[in-house]
Amino acid sequence: MQKKKEASFADAAGPVERVGRVAQLIESSAGANEELGRLTPEVVDALHEQRLFRLLLPRAYGGEEVDHVTWFHTMEALAKLDASTAWCVGQINGCAATAASVDPAVARAIWSGPRSALSWGPPVKARADAVDGGHRLTGEWQMSSGSRHANWIGLTAPVFDRKGQPIQLEGAPMRIFLVPAEQVEWVENWNVIGLVATNSGGFRTNGLFVPDGYSVAQLHPLKARLSSPLYKFPMNSNYGIGFSAVALGIARAMLDACISLAKEKTPRAARHSLKDNHLIQFQVGEAEARLRAARNYVESTARRIWDEVSLAGEPVTTTQRLDNRMAVTFAIHEAKTVADAAWEIAGASAIFRSAPFERRFRDIRTVMQQAQGRKTHLQDVGAYIMGLEPNLAFA
Repeated sequence: MQKKKEASFADAAGPVERVGRVAQLIESSAGANEELGRLTPEVVDALHEQRLFRLLLPRAYGGEEVDHVTWFHTMEALAKLDASTAWCVGQINGCAATAASVDPAVARAIWSGPRSALSWGPPVKARADAVDGGHRLTGEWQMSSGSRHANWIGLTAPVFDRKGQPIQLEGAPMRIFLVPAEQVEWVENWNVIGLVATNSGGFRTNGLFVPDGYSVAQLHPLKARLSSPLYKFPMNSNYGIGFSAVALGIARAMLDACISLAKEKTPRAARHSLKDNHLIQFQVGEAEARLRAARNYVESTARRIWDEVSLAGEPVTTTQRLDNRMAVTFAIHEAKTVADAAWEIAGASAIFRSAPFERRFRDIRTVMQQAQGRKTHLQDVGAYIMGLEPNLAFA
């Protein structure tokens, strides 16, 4: 069978529309993705064909460099279909934004191919030792979402000089070293309850040489070489917006499924159908209000800050970073509340794998355990509001 051509870079359709082109495939493949423990080849092909791994990649290197509102809408659209697919797209795009911070020749070496993709995860234990012409990387890393669909891997590590002494890095405790995927040894340790198909497993290296130039700062500032507003934001702004959209998309799909079920189901021995039950009516109304409010909060905050940064032409400020962090963390927790309501209303119908609830319930629980979902982020915001020193590690 002849393989489809990649979507043209000149394609006038926006990314949300392109998600729509492959929506049926993505949604119908969710179960197969989970059984396989990674996205199916057909889904990966579709994501590449629609250029959905290149949304945050600079235009200079064949990417689309979308604004944050478009990014939010696209991730939400994907998450309504399958959270694991959305999560992989989110991780690979977040990594792609760092192309703005490396030498153009390095960026082209990594992202020149139409199916180029980079993924990374935090270290279990790692170090980068300075040697002639670069560094040698030794360690093990984990939770690298979408890494089995990437052809480049990031190795996050503290840096040591030639005498073995740690080097104090400006603006970041570690650097991320970029290597071809075939140079790492995979560690199959992704045995989890949710987001199963992200295959966020690990990898290891022992003395792997990485030449100078193939690394970026772990945290803000990224020292971007490009002037686009997108690259004036820290990585966690991109991740926060994208992964809050995943949570909201899961909640939207669960609530929609719950409403459809309520129109048809009368629980055993109940006097009323679900739709005629006053408590259910209240729960659905409250959940809808929560979901719309949380979604609008993220969308309006992302739009406002994007416009402010675009107009000023300066890097995002501390207040803007914490405003973004407050919105996305709040939205993730509101999405979980809505998902819980949908699960409760669905009753025993929700527990079957054939129903549209069970996988999504596990997925949103897994989203909550990821660093973007920590409630302590709201404590950081509250401390800043009261005049204390800001914690910007995840902002």
